[in-house]
Amino acid sequence: MNIQGWHIAILVVLAILLFGAPKLPGLARSVGQSLRIFKSEVRQMQDENKSGSTAEDPVEGRIVNNPSATGTPASPVPPATPGTPANPATDQRPAGNPPTSL
Repeated sequence: MNIQGWHIAILVVLAILLFGAPKLPGLARSVGQSLRIFKSEVRQMQDENKSGSTAEDPVEGRIVNNPSATGTPASPVPPATPGTPANPATDQRPAGNPPTSL
């Protein structure tokens, strides 16, 4: 769909009716400022991509245990469950009893 001159004229008339003549300069100023910020951000992203293309390939973020490097087998540590103390030796309650302070 091609935008023709009469389309633009209708849009201008609608803008004047909706926003009023006194508010149009401020509206145009804020739209222009937003476009300048957008263009500068796009330009900055393009510059970062150009300068980053010569670097090494990105590294996938995974933790890998290498038991052959240390000579001892790697033992996985289970994640802590909510409500379990970080150090079980510091918990002084008998096993199986709920906490008394609720």
